[in-house]
Amino acid sequence: MISIDDEFILAAAPNAEAAKNGRGLVLKNKFVALHHSEDETLLFGRCQGSGRTPYLCSADFAVPDKPVYRCTCPSRQFPCKHSLGLMYAFALGNPFTAAEVPEELASKREKAAARVEKKKAEAAQPRKVDKSALAKKIKAQLDGIDLLERLTQDLVRLGIGNINAKTAKELEEHARQLGNAYLPGAQTALRNYTRLFYSADGDELTAARREAIYSEALDQLGRLYALIGKGRGYLQRRLEDPELAPETDTSIAAWLGHAWQLRELKEAGLVEENVELVQLAFNSCDDRARREFVDTGVWMHLGNGRIHITQNYRPYHAVKYIKSDDSFFQVAQIRELCVYPGELNCRVRWEGMLARPIEPKDLERIRGHGRNEFASVVKEVKSHLKGPLADKYPIFAMNYRRIGTVGSRLVLEDSKGERLVMTDAGMNEEPRSIHLLSLLPKEYLERQTLIARFRHDLDTRKLEVKPLSIVTGSDVVRLTL
Repeated sequence: MISIDDEFILAAAPNAEAAKNGRGLVLKNKFVALHHSEDETLLFGRCQGSGRTPYLCSADFAVPDKPVYRCTCPSRQFPCKHSLGLMYAFALGNPFTAAEVPEELASKREKAAARVEKKKAEAAQPRKVDKSALAKKIKAQLDGIDLLERLTQDLVRLGIGNINAKTAKELEEHARQLGNAYLPGAQTALRNYTRLFYSADGDELTAARREAIYSEALDQLGRLYALIGKGRGYLQRRLEDPELAPETDTSIAAWLGHAWQLRELKEAGLVEENVELVQLAFNSCDDRARREFVDTGVWMHLGNGRIHITQNYRPYHAVKYIKSDDSFFQVAQIRELCVYPGELNCRVRWEGMLARPIEPKDLERIRGHGRNEFASVVKEVKSHLKGPLADKYPIFAMNYRRIGTVGSRLVLEDSKGERLVMTDAGMNEEPRSIHLLSLLPKEYLERQTLIARFRHDLDTRKLEVKPLSIVTGSDVVRLTL
């Protein structure tokens, strides 16, 4: 029998309003028929709408980790409120009777099954690549790298102290050419630098704010030069490679803006089978440099303890057409997990999943993967940050003895007395979280596991941590919802 609960329905819904409206249909007794197929893989029913003829809606679980939702209503949301209401009726225990699947639904199921088989057959065939077109694209990217080098040299000659809001915006106009050269990642890297020189409203910075950005500006310039050098070398190697294949042992392709396809990752062997993940933190932010909204989930692999991230990008111009990600409070059971190239906190994606409730043993596994000694973590983070294109804010799970105050600063202490200062500074893409620690019961601040994002303070040259969540023996307390 199909397993459906409120968490499953909320995760499937395109937004909270659709889920609310779907539940309302059940409470208002709008469903005039509720059925399931003989093999219990399909829920279907009829829901009274505004017209005379009730809508035929369904939730198809022929492939359990990739459910398909259908409805005869004109809504452009998938699943629509009627399919969501159908699942709510099932979750609430409303009686469903076995019935023959309507012909129109049976026909669509057959066509969907045929498409799945065709897709499998195509995946088994060797992929044909237009090498001449790809070589032409790589040459355009190399020209784009040359442009990025000229713009970066202009920035250095101009000097940090001479860049104002007007100059920064003019440089961003030049950066648009990088997008035309198939280098959206390089374009974002340049914008990350220029956006330091004006406020969120586009105004000039105050004198105090200008002083505060100098260290970050120097760091961003270093990243631009590293991107130019490594990017040019990477593209030249690809051009010399008869197969023109992207490299999988480095993240430089993503830095330049290569959008990895799941098929590419699978062909490169960057896939793990039968994985269980637990989401430990989530946030959505407005990335002005990318000009996109970014939904980021922080997940732990229950098998090996590695912390991965998921990222869902919603460009400004297409935001209403792309479903946003949301917090997920169950265990995700994934048949094939695709892992992007990288070092710490690699990005992951998957096509389908099943969900089950989090159990105490899962929380113990998370805590068991936590690092007990801060010194070894700090050493690893410092080594990681030596790479100019490394993720500046790596995430670790750490077991702590206590959280407390030393002077005016909140600190984290391990079993050996080693301490790390906690901060909210420098991480504007995530909600502030430190103030929430004072609201927690005392037992949450002693002998628990912290999921924390490291930050290197460029002025003091010290590592600090931002708390994302606390894992206890009975719960995951999220601090950045």
